[in-house]
Amino acid sequence: MSEILRLEAVSRNFSGLKALSGVTLGIDKGEVLGLIGPNGAGKTTLVNTICGVTPANSGRVIFAGNDITAIKPYRAARLGLARTFQIVQPFAEFTALDNVAAAALFSQPGVSVRSAREEARAHLAFVGLDAQAAQPAGTLTLAMRKRLELAKALAMKPKLLFLDEVNAGLNSAEVERATKLIHQLAADGITIVMIEHLMKVVLNVCTRIVVLHNGQLIADGAPREVIQNPAVVEAYLGQQYAKRSAGHG
Repeated sequence: MSEILRLEAVSRNFSGLKALSGVTLGIDKGEVLGLIGPNGAGKTTLVNTICGVTPANSGRVIFAGNDITAIKPYRAARLGLARTFQIVQPFAEFTALDNVAAAALFSQPGVSVRSAREEARAHLAFVGLDAQAAQPAGTLTLAMRKRLELAKALAMKPKLLFLDEVNAGLNSAEVERATKLIHQLAADGITIVMIEHLMKVVLNVCTRIVVLHNGQLIADGAPREVIQNPAVVEAYLGQQYAKRSAGHG
């Protein structure tokens, strides 16, 4: 498999606080990587650093063979790095369709509004929101807004897609639906990095897990191995969880 993303000793400080400390990580094309760890571990900061929102203070970010360490977010989007946000904030007055079309226009210079809307319709259909296309985004339920967020990310034609807590706040039926969509995207060959607290989803979807704790990478490997790792159990999962999953594994 060929590598799509490589982080080399990436660090990021915020006024003296080390949010990321010497993170080295490679991600292969077609992987579904779970990024887990306690709150404040640096997971969203890592995504922000890769996408150019908060560039690394030291180290290098290589995407598809290009050094993108100091890239601007809009350029990262145009190269094929897309993401969803944990707190979904669509353009509330825009229709669902135009929210998705706006993402296509932003990431693909030269696309006409008409073809952006056609693309948007296809993405809305994929996430099951075709019936809501003409509805203002502000009137959608949380679960629908999460799916809209995914449709917007897909409109950016991602090669690498970061999913930040796509299941937060959803009920079990909605989580199941979201999980199916992620499986479909992976089957379509999109490389996915998921920040996720629901371990059931991580184990169901991810081919590999990396664990961040206090801005440092403390584990990287096959899901079943990582959840038995003593450092991960101590930092994040807790003994009860490890015992339960050992019983099921």
